[in-house]
Amino acid sequence: MREFQPKVVAVFDFDAARSLQKRLPKVSVLAGMDGLKAVAAFPEADFCMLAIMGSLGLIPAIEAICAKKQIGLATKEVLISAGELIQNLAQEKGVTLIPVDSEHSALFQCLKGEKTQEVRRLILTASGGPFRHMPLKQLSQVTVKEALCHPNYFMGPKVTIDSSTLMNKGLEMIEARWLYNIPPSQVEAVIHPEQRIHSCVEFIDGSVMAQMSEPDMLLPIQYALTYPERKRGFLPPYDFLKNHTLTFFQPDKEKFLCLKIAEEAMRLGQSYPCFLNAANEVLVERFMNQKISWMEIGTKLEQLISSHQPLNLLTLEAILETDGLAREKARVA
Repeated sequence: MREFQPKVVAVFDFDAARSLQKRLPKVSVLAGMDGLKAVAAFPEADFCMLAIMGSLGLIPAIEAICAKKQIGLATKEVLISAGELIQNLAQEKGVTLIPVDSEHSALFQCLKGEKTQEVRRLILTASGGPFRHMPLKQLSQVTVKEALCHPNYFMGPKVTIDSSTLMNKGLEMIEARWLYNIPPSQVEAVIHPEQRIHSCVEFIDGSVMAQMSEPDMLLPIQYALTYPERKRGFLPPYDFLKNHTLTFFQPDKEKFLCLKIAEEAMRLGQSYPCFLNAANEVLVERFMNQKISWMEIGTKLEQLISSHQPLNLLTLEAILETDGLAREKARVA
C-alpha cells in the first residue's frame, strides 16, 4: 500500500483498520462490512476483483453488481450460496462476471461466442489432491500437514483442505452450473493429475473444446483483468514435447464423499448448496484445529445435509439465515 498509495482501503477488523490508518495517514481506511461495500462500489473504479474467501464476499458482490462494476470473480462461494440471486441481479444490471478460478476461466474461454443450448457437458478437471492414490482404509489417519500438501498449486489452507477432500471440485461444479446457466446433469468432474487441461466443453455434435496451459494462476488472473482483450503474458510458450502425457480417470466417490455430497446438493438446488458451503467451512476449520478427523469432514457433512430443511432462496435474508444455521449446526456436529 505504501508503494501504490490507493485512495481507499477496507479492513474488516475495526482495530486493525485504526492501526493501519495511523501508519497510512494519506490513505482513507474503512472498516467492517460497510467498508467492504464502499470499496466494492467505489465510484472511480470500473473493475472489481472479488477475492474474499467464503460467504463473507456475498454482500460486497451484490454491492459491486448494483454499482454496475465489471467483476472478476475469484470467490466461488458467492455463486454457490446465492447463484440464482446473483445471476438475476447481474443480468438486470448488465454486469459481466469474469471467473478467475483456472477451471472456470477455461470454461469461459471455451464458451466464448458459443450457444448454451449447443453444450452437451461441462467437464471440470481436478488434480485428485494428495490422496488420490491412498487406500480408503488409510484416510482415517490423515494429518492436517498431509492434507495441506497440494501436488500442483500453493493456495490458502481452506481451499487446500477442500482440494484434498475434492469438495473444492464439487463447489466449482455448483459455481459452473450458475455461471453458465447449465443444468446440473450436464456438469461433470474428472481427475486429471497433470492439470494441463484446465476444463473442457463438449458440444452436442461431439466436438470437445479444451483450454490448455501450464498450471499457473498468472494466466486466468491476467485474462480476467484484460478481458475482453488478450495481452502478452508472463508464461513461456507451451511445450507440447515436454508435456505430452495426459491422463484422466473418474473420481472415487466412496473415498471422496465430499464430492458426492456436493453433486447431490447441486442436483437438489434450493438452499442445499448454501447450507453445504457454510457447514463445510466450519468442518474444515474444526479439522485444521484437530477437533475432527479428515474423514469426519465428509461423514458429518452428510449427516448435516440429510437433516436440512430446504428454503427456496430468492432473498438475501433467506441466504444469510441458511448460512448462519449451517454454521451453528456444524460447530456441534
